[in-house]
Amino acid sequence: MFGSAAGATNINRRRILHLAAATVAFAVAACTTPPHRIRLGSGLEGGLFHEFGSTLAEAAERSTTVRITPVPTAGSVTNLDFLDAGTIDAALTLGDTAIAIGTRGLAIGRLYESYIHVAVRAESHIRQMNDLRGARVDVGVAGSGAALTAERLFRTAGLEPGTDITLYHRELSEALPALRSRAVDAIVWGAGLPTSGVSAPAPIQLLDLGDWVQPMREQFGYPYDRVPVPANTYPGVPGFETIGVPVLILVAPDVADNIVVALAELLLHDSGALVPERARGFQFFDRRWLVSTGNIPLHPAAAAYYRSQHG
Repeated sequence: MFGSAAGATNINRRRILHLAAATVAFAVAACTTPPHRIRLGSGLEGGLFHEFGSTLAEAAERSTTVRITPVPTAGSVTNLDFLDAGTIDAALTLGDTAIAIGTRGLAIGRLYESYIHVAVRAESHIRQMNDLRGARVDVGVAGSGAALTAERLFRTAGLEPGTDITLYHRELSEALPALRSRAVDAIVWGAGLPTSGVSAPAPIQLLDLGDWVQPMREQFGYPYDRVPVPANTYPGVPGFETIGVPVLILVAPDVADNIVVALAELLLHDSGALVPERARGFQFFDRRWLVSTGNIPLHPAAAAYYRSQHG
């Protein structure tokens, strides 16, 4: 009788020890589960997309949930194609590009703005958009969002690409020398203010685009921003107005909610380190700005996270 009680006690002890060991093992496994790695479509090296993607990846190294591998691409259009094909998990894109070509991606947040530049040689007779009829214009690499925005701008001004103007596609580092050597008459790019790589003082003139913002809004139904640029932002260049286009970060719909929340947390709480220096007027992303993604819906997990951070 006493032997049976002792045997039962030993069995119970073994069960408790096994349960405790299993609990510890589970806790250790949970703590040592490696962060999930996602592929982020960024942009060309030297550009704002590439800079932001690299900075976000560095910030994610402090996260216990997610790691980011930036994937260099031509820009917005390529990123959206890759996202829909499943080649990448997340994408940077201009907002108007996402609306124009469509995407299955869901937004995690609105980031900084990209500013459209139209530059001609300082001595050129071209002083306004209408003067570009018959011109050779470089609009940046094929697959970039800025090239799409440029074509919208031309059409708003009554200039049909391929008919009224001849388009070329080069990186900015190649387009600027082409402009100066008279291989093209004008170049268009989207970037920060001032754009890295534009020489100072620049022997160029930047066209004022302010009067085209409202017509573009009306023609394409997208809320482009009218942005004043102070004189000498580019040394020797007078003040002008340009077009601002928001940059969004999107994820594929099948990205897990906890990964989405980890990315949203990085945007909200690490934004002081994430905002590129050339993103004029921004010091950080606040909650109200991040959720303003327009016609691209927020991922439900991101929306819930931002609501939880209110106040």
